[in-house]
Amino acid sequence: MTAEWWKNSVVYQVYPQSFKDSNNDGIGDFQGIIEKLPYLAKLGIDVIWLNPIFDSPLIDNGYDIADYEKILPQYGTMEDFQALLTKAHQLNIRIILDLVVNHTSDLHKWFTASKKDRENPYADYYIWKDPKPDGSAPNNWGSTFGGPAWEYVESRNQYYLHCFAKEQPDLNWENEALRQEIYQMMRKWFDLGIDGFRMDVISLISKDPNYPEAPDTLAYTKSYYAGASNGPRVHEFLQEMNQEVLRHYDVMTVGETPNTNSTQAQLYTFPERKELNMLFHFDHMHLDYGKYGKFSDIRFKLSDLRNTLTEWQNKLARGWNSLYWSNHDQPRAVTRFGDDGEYREVSAKMLATLLHMMKGTPFIFQGEELGMKNVPFTDITDYQDIETKYFYHEMTEAGEKPEDIKRAVYLKSRDNARTPMPWNGEDNSGFSEAKPWIAYSPDNRWINVEAALADPDSTFYYYQKLIALRKDYPIIQLGEYHLINEEDSAVYSYLRTYQDETLLVICSFSKDKVNVSVPQDLLKKEASLLLSNYTETAAKPIATMPLRPYEAIVYHLH
Repeated sequence: MTAEWWKNSVVYQVYPQSFKDSNNDGIGDFQGIIEKLPYLAKLGIDVIWLNPIFDSPLIDNGYDIADYEKILPQYGTMEDFQALLTKAHQLNIRIILDLVVNHTSDLHKWFTASKKDRENPYADYYIWKDPKPDGSAPNNWGSTFGGPAWEYVESRNQYYLHCFAKEQPDLNWENEALRQEIYQMMRKWFDLGIDGFRMDVISLISKDPNYPEAPDTLAYTKSYYAGASNGPRVHEFLQEMNQEVLRHYDVMTVGETPNTNSTQAQLYTFPERKELNMLFHFDHMHLDYGKYGKFSDIRFKLSDLRNTLTEWQNKLARGWNSLYWSNHDQPRAVTRFGDDGEYREVSAKMLATLLHMMKGTPFIFQGEELGMKNVPFTDITDYQDIETKYFYHEMTEAGEKPEDIKRAVYLKSRDNARTPMPWNGEDNSGFSEAKPWIAYSPDNRWINVEAALADPDSTFYYYQKLIALRKDYPIIQLGEYHLINEEDSAVYSYLRTYQDETLLVICSFSKDKVNVSVPQDLLKKEASLLLSNYTETAAKPIATMPLRPYEAIVYHLH
């Protein structure tokens, strides 16, 4: 095991509310996760990332934290969490938590004190600004979940900033006492035995002190980017966090960094800068945006996807990449990037191949290993997500056609990822005996764990194979990435090279049979078939390959 164990790890994201309910209250919990640890061990993953487990009023599904040191009661107790940590570690599975320190809940004790007056010890823990002379908000920023990013509080005759819901006030990282409280809290969790943090919207913690007006070119719901993303002190704060906390523990860190390009990403991830191990970027998540941002029915272009992923592979060659298709904020990968109809399983395997053969740490979102697809909810009332509800209202007000709104919501709602994990094909999917907090997907009857484990050719076992290959072949972890066939309209292919070895990765994004060409110098090398998503693939010469729909092939060349 290298000191940088996270470089050879595969992370599995568990959305606790929706993973497994042990006490039949309709909500997933720690004991449910403990019950399913053997399943995750069988898959072969190394790390579990848990979405926020802290006390919260759940305005934004736990990303509004009311107490960083208390467990959300519906998930269990601190003892339950410690049992989960212990049992995971016994299976050589590490656990990382979600660190949400750009903002808190408005019910956090810091904020309830801060809003009372301008003199108390917590008065400066949040971002307060005086009204403009006419009494209006300090600037024109909008918030992600709709409405202005500023909320007026009479007791202070000031506005506070909230880039997200008004119940999520932004913390003032300029305040050193606040930063020290955050570092102390982080130490407590590390001392308890957790193995790292995924850091929510960490690129937003430093604000431009001028709080500039946002230009019209920015979408209203993201207009705070004008002064909140990659701010003037963000790297200073992260280097301080590293110096004060992170360097003292053998842990992994991944920063969620909206509005951060690949050049800016180098500043967060280059090892000599001593900030973060890796980050989540959004460039490939924005390839299908349209008039209403993510809520559109535009399909990505393969050329855009290939260019984006290649740019990040190249730019972070000296840093480190996180590799992901989906998470709790994104729709299901097979619907978005593959084919969720006739070729659901084969395209799910293709997408997995493309990602897991790249350089970086792969992240699997729960259910991705089953080839889960977007949820065909029939009624808007089935959706729980605050963002989805806001955009449904916005699009309705704008006079968009009901069928267009329904399709946009179906394609992009965050709830696509949040329905309960399907453990079997029965009425309650093996998740709970109670009505769940959010509706089940009707597809669970045929897309579920029990069915996947019974089928040796399932997507589950394909993911298991990919994870095992990463452990067995150093080239997958360490090899350099080289794009080939960059003009191909249907196929994404690349090489990984390490010492005297080469991997040739070929992935078709077409529903039709297509030809693929391979550089002539590769044809002279001795090649063995390492992996294919079609069971009957023969180890035929590389040059004579028409690819079948969504076919993925990996050759090992010497």
